[in-house]
Amino acid sequence: MRTDDDSWDIVSSVGATALGVAALRAVETRRTDALFHDPYAELLVSAVGSPSWTRLSQGNVGGIDQSTVRSYGPFGDLLVARTCYFDDYLAAAATAGIRQIVIVAAGLDARAYRLEWPAGTTVFELDQPKVLQFKASALAECQPAADRREVPVDLRNDWPAALRDKGFDPAVPTAWLVEGLLRYLPADAQDRLLTHLVALSAPGSRVAINMTTQSELTPNRQEQEDNRNRMLAALDIDLDVDALWYPAEGRSDPADWFAEHGWTTTRADPVTVLTDRGRAVPDEVAEQMHSHLLMTATRPGGDSTP
Repeated sequence: MRTDDDSWDIVSSVGATALGVAALRAVETRRTDALFHDPYAELLVSAVGSPSWTRLSQGNVGGIDQSTVRSYGPFGDLLVARTCYFDDYLAAAATAGIRQIVIVAAGLDARAYRLEWPAGTTVFELDQPKVLQFKASALAECQPAADRREVPVDLRNDWPAALRDKGFDPAVPTAWLVEGLLRYLPADAQDRLLTHLVALSAPGSRVAINMTTQSELTPNRQEQEDNRNRMLAALDIDLDVDALWYPAEGRSDPADWFAEHGWTTTRADPVTVLTDRGRAVPDEVAEQMHSHLLMTATRPGGDSTP
């Protein structure tokens, strides 16, 4: 269970969920029809030295009941959709001239390494110190494609000050990425995070966010959780994601929140993200994915043209 002062490394608590995300990115990268390529994902997972996590990253699910494998499918499809969406978001920000990128709760995100960044781009990565230490060690022989700056900080502390200390400039437009984070925050902490983002964003800044919007009390939500737990158990992975999440009830809809603060917001459907790229999505998978929000908000004004 979560506590107000809990912490973690890459193999425990919230940190272990980053391993799951990296493993699924590795699985997609191995496909002949992959919609993105993340050559660092499998490297990061392998660095943990866990046969179970390595097995998942290699898509080695032989011997596991196939109904269990199929039931896990929506999680992989959703991860692929949000990865494509956020990759496109960052590419568009770079095209618009934004050279300051902040990845909040970066985990094992390798975009500072794998995306093409224009000269002069700085990518700030915020996360727990032990998580960033692990990634730095695992990728010690790899060269980032931008000026990558680690910001080791707990988001419950004064992370804006830590970010400024690393050279962040609130006077220039920023592209913020908040991927897979909000449900790991209490509702009030979510609002504080969004408030900080607004305060630190110059005109022309933008933010991209994903979030599960459906209540965990609905039958569909419970089915998704049961399917995920079955798959992890079959792989001998001891991770109870549900225990790490805070309730969906009582929290703001991020798109509505930014709109109320004067930002221009757009929503995207993860199913459409995949089908527009030629990836078929079965109806039963699409039904589960529709409860997921992908959104971008842009602060009006400014000129981010190089």
